[in-house]
Amino acid sequence: MQKQIIKIDKEKCKGCGICVPACNGGAIGLQDGKAVLLRDDYCDGLGKCLQVCPFGAISFGTSEAKQDGAKTQISASTSQLRQWPVQIKLVPVIASYYENADLMITADCAAYAYGNFHNDFMKNRITLIGCPKLDNGDYSEKLTAILKTNGIKTVMVVRMEVPCCAGIENAVKTALKNCAKTLPFQVKTISTEGKLLD
Repeated sequence: MQKQIIKIDKEKCKGCGICVPACNGGAIGLQDGKAVLLRDDYCDGLGKCLQVCPFGAISFGTSEAKQDGAKTQISASTSQLRQWPVQIKLVPVIASYYENADLMITADCAAYAYGNFHNDFMKNRITLIGCPKLDNGDYSEKLTAILKTNGIKTVMVVRMEVPCCAGIENAVKTALKNCAKTLPFQVKTISTEGKLLD
């Protein structure tokens, strides 16, 4: 499977470092006075670094995503979605479906990376999704209100292994702290190859 990532031309790179903070995924760093792609699996392919490079040293390329050699079996599955809407920014603070519910808060990429997402994570849970990298603002205030106001039983976070997904985990941890309730909490992490890491 091919993935779009950035390529850095070491001859053109002057080591100014402007690209490093522009990369929200933490994929770029400086080594020996030159910008380098530290982890291609952290590169989101959005190209913010490319836009800020004053020397034209960054371009797009492709990389083969790692495969484990196993054949992928795809089967039809029944949706496990229990409510609508699902976007954190769109869901109401108060709703009957929250009562006595197991809540799953997830980064939207996780559902595309992990093949059996519906059955392994969404089944029997209320699903809230978001992307801390692309959405403006912090989720913690709304999540605090949801946890404080409703009878949530448990909370699970499903995130990708990439650094930007720490934003959704941190927002949930902040909300749990601010809601003044002790709720069972767990985090599940998906690799960029679609494997469950923990």
